[in-house]
Parts: sequence; C-alpha cells; structure tokens
Amino acid sequence: IFGLLHGLGFAGALSEIGLPEDTAVIALLLFNIGIEVGQLVIIAIALCFTYLLQMVITIPMRIAVLPVYMVGGLATYWFIERSLMIVGWI
Repeated sequence: IFGLLHGLGFAGALSEIGLPEDTAVIALLLFNIGIEVGQLVIIAIALCFTYLLQMVITIPMRIAVLPVYMVGGLATYWFIERSLMIVGWI
C-alpha cells in the first residue's frame, strides 16, 4: 500500500515527462516495485550494520534512542512544513 501511495504521487510526474498513456500502468507498477525493493535493500543493510555494531560495542539506552527522536523530529518538521504549503501559509 505504501508503494501504491508513492506511485500515485509520482503518476502525475510520470505523465509530465511524456510517458505514453498505453505504458503508464506498467511503468508505474515497475516504479513501485523498484521503490519497494530499494527500501528493503536499505533496511537489510542497516540491520546487518546494526547487528555487527552491537557485537563490537554496547551503546547505553539513552544514546540508542537518540536517532529515533531525531528522525521523529525531522518527520514532524517536514509534516508541518508541507501542511503549511498545502494550505498556502508558506
């Protein structure tokens, strides 16, 4: 479903670059599959790196949760920024 939402968002961009309408569905499907595979590869690499890092050093819980808060803060910022753009306040 996440890939489908991405694909719907990029469907307009694909049509703007001159993609023929008869190949739009297959192009969108392949684009979505590519996005999903790319995400899975990045997650797999991150998990392997995290596993190997845990074998070498022990990180205190206070420090281990810091990236979660940083990513959450960045996501919140982007959400607010894009929401304000949609309503025209920025």
